[in-house]
Amino acid sequence: METTYYDHGTPAERWERAQQFFDAKDYTGAAQVLTGLVEEVPEQTGPRLLLARAYYHSAQLRRAEAELRIVVERDPVEHYARLMLGRTLQRQARHEEAERHLRIASALAGDFPQE
Repeated sequence: METTYYDHGTPAERWERAQQFFDAKDYTGAAQVLTGLVEEVPEQTGPRLLLARAYYHSAQLRRAEAELRIVVERDPVEHYARLMLGRTLQRQARHEEAERHLRIASALAGDFPQE
């Protein structure tokens, strides 16, 4: 089997490479690395969240939504995934659906309205 730059190395090396692509704003490159990594370690939240963020920033909103829904399904109190899911839905003009996730994210973060 032929390997490419994106899937070469240990999971830790690929995680670092994905973060470097992301930090350099090469979201498509980050997603290429992370797709294989998420398939290899599907139970880990970090790579899946970064993949969702890479999709979000590269306007692949349906893909971002799919990854975020997996995270939220597995960990309903993961407030950052809720926040990202809400923002992803907003960018798709699904405001009513987004509002629920944004309210939950806000509550999980402890952002309650002052009376």
